[in-house]
Amino acid sequence: MTIRNLRWWIIGTCFLATTINYIDRQCLSVAAPTICKEFHFSNADYSSIVTSFLIAYTIMQGLSGKIIDRIGTRRGMACSIVWWSAAGLLHVCAGGLWGFRFFRFLLGAGEAGNWPAATKVVSEWFPARERSLAVAIFDSGSSLGGVVAPPLVAWLILHYGWRSAFLVTGLLGFLWLYLWLWIYRQPEAHPAITAEELQNILADPDRKATGEHSSIRWASLLGYSQVWGVIVGRLFTDCVWWFYVYWLPKYLSDERGFTLEKLAMVGWIPFLAVDAGDIGGGWLSGYLVRRGWSVNASRKFVMAVGSVGMAAGLPAGLTSSAGVCLGLVTVATFACAVWGTMMLTLPSDLFPSSVVASVSGLSGTGAGLGGIAFTWLTGVLVDRFSYKPVFIIAGVMPLLAFILVHVLIRNVRRVAIESGGARA
Repeated sequence: MTIRNLRWWIIGTCFLATTINYIDRQCLSVAAPTICKEFHFSNADYSSIVTSFLIAYTIMQGLSGKIIDRIGTRRGMACSIVWWSAAGLLHVCAGGLWGFRFFRFLLGAGEAGNWPAATKVVSEWFPARERSLAVAIFDSGSSLGGVVAPPLVAWLILHYGWRSAFLVTGLLGFLWLYLWLWIYRQPEAHPAITAEELQNILADPDRKATGEHSSIRWASLLGYSQVWGVIVGRLFTDCVWWFYVYWLPKYLSDERGFTLEKLAMVGWIPFLAVDAGDIGGGWLSGYLVRRGWSVNASRKFVMAVGSVGMAAGLPAGLTSSAGVCLGLVTVATFACAVWGTMMLTLPSDLFPSSVVASVSGLSGTGAGLGGIAFTWLTGVLVDRFSYKPVFIIAGVMPLLAFILVHVLIRNVRRVAIESGGARA
């Protein structure tokens, strides 16, 4: 039996994986007020727990991308979700600061593989005109995870305690695994693909055979300015997104007086906007390409919109109104998604599918380094001063990121690479 438009069903499966990824990730941020109170953790202690996740995430982003390019997308994604789901379950055993640090480290190591694998799926199954929308669809799972996590985790904590939240969310990945192993194959080997869809995929001029350029050394990719463009672009912006993911519930509780019940009621709103940003940014870029814009112009225009929108975070920390603050943060998270969709699309625009996961992983390493530094800085600034300077920094950095990306990636087009890693 064949399935029409199989590629969209496959990217839908990646969307579910990303949703689970963020539910597992945000379980701690929603539970943070309860856990910090029970174990008497300071802001610096909580920052160190988050940093443990980011250290592992940073290390494994680059490594997982290379591993996935080697072992293939199907096995790579499966191994990743099994690892992080098991790590999520282990949080039930945490009994203190070092326990949380260790289990967050394990979670970060596993979750790192999701984006390189999903980006590789896009490069294997989608032509250039559809890539930004495909990336937007799978990446919008992060916002759905952000929407689902606050009410789900808060309800579980209120009724059964914080350990039940990690138990329930940790089991979701194992349920997803059966769906993934059933549906995913390479296009050429998939028994359910239609002849028309396979022909369209193979006819894409940007598509390269999976084994091509397999002799390129991992480190030699750093010889390309385009790689540095996606690394730097994510280094200066992913940390802003993670600030909202990890610190927003705690900020609303500490500074705005939100109870756990109120967090469950409104804490999901900024993350609902991310869905609109993901889909809207991906659709707009693809629409502009169909209207005759170059890939370069369409991607950079949407990135400019995203970087300017993220500046809304600056006044969010300065206003005296909790409602206005939440509204401005919602604008910023919407813009984070618009920007992030383009950054996740660039590796498949710039490089052949055989190295897309590696390039995506390297960009994730940059994102992790920025996240580690900004998370540590957040803990220090909040303990010594307040959240206000953190919001100011979060509003300015995306504008700098856009300038640097434009300088490093002059033209978004496929890079001609050689097995020895020569520059384009």
